[in-house]
Order: sequence, then structure tokens, then C-alpha cells
Amino acid sequence: MADIHVTRERPVWQDGRAVALLMAAMLTTMANATISPALPGLERLFADDPNAAMLTRLLVPAPSLSVALCAPFAGVVADRLGRRAMLLAGVILFVISGSAGFILPNLPTIFASRLALGIAVALIMTAQTALIGDYFTGEDRNALTGLQISARNFGGLVFISLAGWAAATSPRLPFAVYGLAAVVLPVMWLFAIEPPRPPASGDAEAADSRDGSRSWLLPLALLVALQAMTNMIFFLMPTQIAFFLEAQGYESAIMTGTVLGMLMISGGCFGLFYSRLQRLSGYGVLFALGYAAMALGFALLPHTAAIAPLVAAALLIGAGYALVSPSFVALALNLAPRQSRGLAGGILTASIFIGQFCSPLASAPLIAAHGYRGLFEGTALLLAGMVVLVGGVMLFRRSA
Repeated sequence: MADIHVTRERPVWQDGRAVALLMAAMLTTMANATISPALPGLERLFADDPNAAMLTRLLVPAPSLSVALCAPFAGVVADRLGRRAMLLAGVILFVISGSAGFILPNLPTIFASRLALGIAVALIMTAQTALIGDYFTGEDRNALTGLQISARNFGGLVFISLAGWAAATSPRLPFAVYGLAAVVLPVMWLFAIEPPRPPASGDAEAADSRDGSRSWLLPLALLVALQAMTNMIFFLMPTQIAFFLEAQGYESAIMTGTVLGMLMISGGCFGLFYSRLQRLSGYGVLFALGYAAMALGFALLPHTAAIAPLVAAALLIGAGYALVSPSFVALALNLAPRQSRGLAGGILTASIFIGQFCSPLASAPLIAAHGYRGLFEGTALLLAGMVVLVGGVMLFRRSA
């Protein structure tokens, strides 16, 4: 059975199914970074907890641990039982667990609610990725992966900026922002239809994938490893920027919201042009350009005595990530056979959040040993090395 794809004259974003999936993409940005501006205030609010310093820093990446553990299993369930129910259940759990921190009494219970939020994100992202592959092909699919990054970033701009102002009032108030996710449920109910399942005998695509060949698994494993590394680097921004700015003497909550807002604006704008840039240059060039922009951004971060380098750094890092991130989804969906897209989406989702969860764990000892300057300059060097590696792979493929 062929994918659900209709040749269209209108842009893909006018398709109701695409709108529902883009709304789901917005929620994934809310999951982790929305409470970033509130972290210093939460640490002060629960100062009597001897583990307050570590727990507050883990509140942002905590959902990532649950996603990393649950997403592959969610992928298997999505392949066997379907995508729509998983997507809707994930959004409902997202609203409940995300907003729970507004009333929970202490950091351990808030941390537990963040783990539950991660389960919700695993359900949403796994179902969403599989549905992108089920609904769309070719240029429509590439366009939607770029628009997905724009939706995440523009949604993040609204939610994180709102959370920054809310955190200035109360460190608990940003948790209430998660309740806004309830407004997307009616759209998903109407448009996120369950795609037809392949017949038991299988179609040509399914038969091809069951001929004993598993050649797509190794490229997918390399792809998800690179994605985990990329997200570990990128997530330095929401996990460390509030503490870095506070150390620099800025008013942390409002400035953190502003910086992350610049990050989202840049990423959202570049995501809109991803499909066109991919057609012109190919995946390899976009990887090289994206990592180069991120390297320059992190190199600028230590020089933030003035506002201009700080804003420029955020814009470059956001742009670089927006050039790189959609390619992971597009390449994974191109690699995986139809009946394994849920599994591929689950593994891909897990790799994102493994990187996010490892980010503060890896950066904390580096900050202790070398300070924020050493962390950001070392990150810039690592990204420059990734540019060289991508360039070397491109040259090798051309000469082969």
C-alpha cells in the first residue's frame, strides 16, 4: 500500500494534517526549555533542599531521560497499534504533567513530574515523526521537516519569552504555560487521521524491506549518534545560559528569555528556507554550514560584556541548528521502510533527548575546571572539527 500522498498545487502547510503535526512539533520545544528562565528562582525558592543546585539544573533535561528510555518502545507500539491514539494520549499527558510543577510542594516531586512529561514527549514525537513519513513524500516531506523546525522555534519564542516574564513574577508561574497545550487537541482530533495499515501479505515496499536486508540500520545508527552529539552541544544554551548570564551580572530571568528568544527567531526563520536550501546545496553542505555557524556563535559567547556579541551568538547558534536538524528527520525517513517508521522515529527521538540529558552532566565538570569561557571555546573547537569531518566525507564521496 502506498503512502498517503496526494499531488497538490497548494503548499504543504495548508494541509490540515501538516498543521496538526506542526502544532505537535511546537510542544516539544515547550517540554524542556520553557522553565529555563525560572531556574535561578527555583533554586532560591527551594534553598533548604541540600540537593537544590543539582536538581534545579536537572529540571530542564529531566524529560530527556524519560524520552530516551521510552521512545524506542513507543516506536514499536506505533508500528503495531497505530499513531493517532498515541499522539492524542501524549498531548493529554503533556498538559497534566507539564503544569503540575505549579502546585507540587518540593523539588523531588517536581522532578518526578518532569519525568512524566518526558513520557508524553516520547509519545508525541514518535507518532509525529512516523506520520510525517506516512502522509508525505519527496519535496512535501522535506518542506515539512523544515517547517517543523520553524514551528518549534516560533512556538518556543512565544512560550519561552512568556515564561521569562512569568519567572520574573514567580518561579512557579512558567509551569502554567504548559496548560496552553490543551488548545491544540481539537485540531489534532480532526486532522491527525490514522493512516491505512499495509495488508498482511505486504506491498512491494514492505516486501523489499523483508528480503533479509537490514542495510538501513547502520546508516541510521550513525545518523542518530551524530544527532545526539548535536543536541548535547545545542542544549548548552537552555541549561547553562541563565547561570552564565547571572555570573556576567545580567538580570537573569528577563535576559535569559531574551537570548533564548533570539535563538528561536533565528532558527524559525532559517527553518522556513530549509527545503529550498536543501534542493540547492544538498544535505552535506547544510551540515557543514550549520556546524560552522554554531561554532562561530559559541566562540562569541565568552565575549558578552556588550549586548551585541551575545545577540549575534544566539542568532548564529539558532541558525546553525536550524540548518542541521531537519536533515536528521528527512534522512531517517528516507532510510527506514514504511512499516518501521515508528521504530526509526522512536530511535531518532531518543537520540535527541539522550544528547539533551547528557548536556548538563558533561558540561558541569568542564565549567568547574575551566569556567564558562573554557566550555564555550572548547565547544566551538569541537564544532569546527565537525565541519572538517563533514567536509572530508563530502570530498571522499565525490572522489569515490
